[in-house]
Amino acid sequence: MARKIALTVEKPQRQQTPLDLLVDDYLASCRARNLAFKTVQDNYGYPLRSLFLPWAADQGITEPSELTQRVLDRFTARIVSNPISEWTAHSYIRPVRQLLKYAERMGDVDKAAVAQLPRLNRRAPNLLTREEIDSLEYAADSERDKVIVRILGDTGMRVGEVCKLTLNATTRQERGPLLRVNGKGGDQRLVPIRPELARRIERYQRSRPKATSDQLFLSRRCMRGEYQPITSSAVRQMLRNVMHRAGVNKRVYPHLFRHSFATEALRRGMNPVVLAKILGHRSLQMIDRVYSHLNTDDAYDAVMRMLTT
Repeated sequence: MARKIALTVEKPQRQQTPLDLLVDDYLASCRARNLAFKTVQDNYGYPLRSLFLPWAADQGITEPSELTQRVLDRFTARIVSNPISEWTAHSYIRPVRQLLKYAERMGDVDKAAVAQLPRLNRRAPNLLTREEIDSLEYAADSERDKVIVRILGDTGMRVGEVCKLTLNATTRQERGPLLRVNGKGGDQRLVPIRPELARRIERYQRSRPKATSDQLFLSRRCMRGEYQPITSSAVRQMLRNVMHRAGVNKRVYPHLFRHSFATEALRRGMNPVVLAKILGHRSLQMIDRVYSHLNTDDAYDAVMRMLTT
């Protein structure tokens, strides 16, 4: 998770400026496009409201038209001077670029300047092998945890999507079983799974503790002894425990399964359009940005598979 930084000392509430109103309008536009509330709040709202606007206020900048290239370069330099990774700096500056494009479209500025993005070091992420996923599943204490590990490893689902799986989440079509997934922004999709995993999910569902919730995976609350839907933080803690028992010598977290699944799928020649649909991405931009670590050997193998089949 990106580490949040503070650029200025918190100050008393001030009167809204035209620049503040522009940010409010832009975030409302993001919500109107049906982006997930958490995405708008954390990925857009935090950098703009907690970093960019306080910095602009300190600089005496109140109007969108005052955001010249020199001004934006000072903001970018301020961000990258902090002890944060280039990826975190990138995530803080990118919303400012998008804000300025929005301002230009809305006519608030004639020609928007560009907030320069720091150069990223395209290094390969630390991925899980299929053998390590098997080891993690084997080391899990309960069938619930084993099934969660297997779903993460075999589908590339987000941890929040796994937690939101409901009873009767499995369905079947002519080609085989699928999972009904409630994704970001209210999107729904069907994710293919192996018949063996579908049977395990259905067996777990029959033996699952009774509860008023229709969510598939439950967690017992120690204070009251009641069963409630499992949370993303509970899954993260479970994976940390399983990681140590399995002897996997790398940091294991839910999104690592997603990266590992997508990388393996691309290396085995899966169409990126199909992969984006399975992962719940609305465009190929995320695929291109995150999985650019695939090397020329991967490209060569993909071409050879195409030419020899």
